[in-house]
Amino acid sequence: MKINISTKVEQDYLQVKEGFTEHLFSKLSPPFPPVKLLRFDGSKKGDVVSLELDFLLFKQVWTSEITDDQTSESEFFFVDKGIKLPFFLKSWEHRHRIVKDGDSSIIKDEITYEGPNGVMTFLLFPALWLQFLYRKPVYKKIFKGSAINPRTSG
Repeated sequence: MKINISTKVEQDYLQVKEGFTEHLFSKLSPPFPPVKLLRFDGSKKGDVVSLELDFLLFKQVWTSEITDDQTSESEFFFVDKGIKLPFFLKSWEHRHRIVKDGDSSIIKDEITYEGPNGVMTFLLFPALWLQFLYRKPVYKKIFKGSAINPRTSG
């Protein structure tokens, strides 16, 4: 199944690319389930991100590897693919795209997932869709206005 959510933000796509850090990752986590970040290498090919989801009665580890990343004159993207998934997921691939839109950018979350069976795949859709919808105001707040480039500021 696929989920696609786009969010327009006020910063240039290369500034947004630089903002995809561990700090942003922690801000994007919704209140439930609580997430403990176990490992965050970054968003380059070969990097690993691992987290623990706390469902109160049980915990699940979710580990993804960045399988691709590219920057062009109009877009930056990276792809994370689940390599150790919670029991309710059979497969996971998330393409994070930051597309140039004049002086602004559009952040596109393009998710393809599958549950262990067709019923679970279908039932997961609303919860996953809401988890990613939660990101829209976070993206807008963090990437609001022009950012100060630490390399050029005194």
